[in-house]
Amino acid sequence: MTYETLKTHVENGVMTVTLDRPDRLNAMNPTFFREIWQVFKSIEDDMSIRAAIICGNGKHFTAGLDLKEAAGTLSGAGDDPARVREKFLRHVKWLQETFTVVETCRVPVIAAIHGGCIGGGVDLTSCCDIRFATEDSWFCIQEINVGIVADLGTLQRVSKLMPQGIVRELAYTGRNMSAAEAAGHGFVNRILKDWDACLEAAQELAEEICRKSPLAVTGTKSVLNHARDNTVAAGLDYVATWNSGMLYGNDLMAAVTAMMSKTEAAFEDLYESED
Repeated sequence: MTYETLKTHVENGVMTVTLDRPDRLNAMNPTFFREIWQVFKSIEDDMSIRAAIICGNGKHFTAGLDLKEAAGTLSGAGDDPARVREKFLRHVKWLQETFTVVETCRVPVIAAIHGGCIGGGVDLTSCCDIRFATEDSWFCIQEINVGIVADLGTLQRVSKLMPQGIVRELAYTGRNMSAAEAAGHGFVNRILKDWDACLEAAQELAEEICRKSPLAVTGTKSVLNHARDNTVAAGLDYVATWNSGMLYGNDLMAAVTAMMSKTEAAFEDLYESED
């Protein structure tokens, strides 16, 4: 499928999703939000895809929200201010959902970040499972600099990835955080020399994940997301329930056999739904 703001490519079970508005520094316009939702929903229906990568084309990963195109939505129009605000509430919730599908996508998602990752870029990458960055990359919770509260997930997700004091400093000041600082606080998994090296490392890791049991991978992601948002007791109950239903399948025997014979197991794709 062809998109206006994105490019997609599938290789060895990995879908690479490239933000592709380099002339606008990959700023996020309404079309982008619709398309990122469509792409990650499509992964749910394609069982041959076992991992995904998000990267950006051009000088920066993304400059964040395209304020020029968003101006009409932000101002609102209508005779009843209550109805205008209620409409805007639904709009914000829709924008939130366009990133939440990345977080809840059944496959692990790796962000390969270069240059600036600004505003909505932090929202998007904080939804990813793993973040790689180039040496020259930097991050900014930009919303405070334009007089708004970040509302697409940064304040909720980054605060569970980095120390509270650091997150609050970044959110209150809107200062830039370098890749080295981001790695030091645990937000970035690995720093690579340049864009090519970053994307290559992301592809290698994604392909390694693809070689694992897709049933175990999607289960692990679901359990990790649940554990982050719930108590230890609730998390233990959730994983017990998951394994009681999923553990005794073909993948367990294939993995154990491969380990004992010192070979690599070949795992079947998950079954597509009937919908």
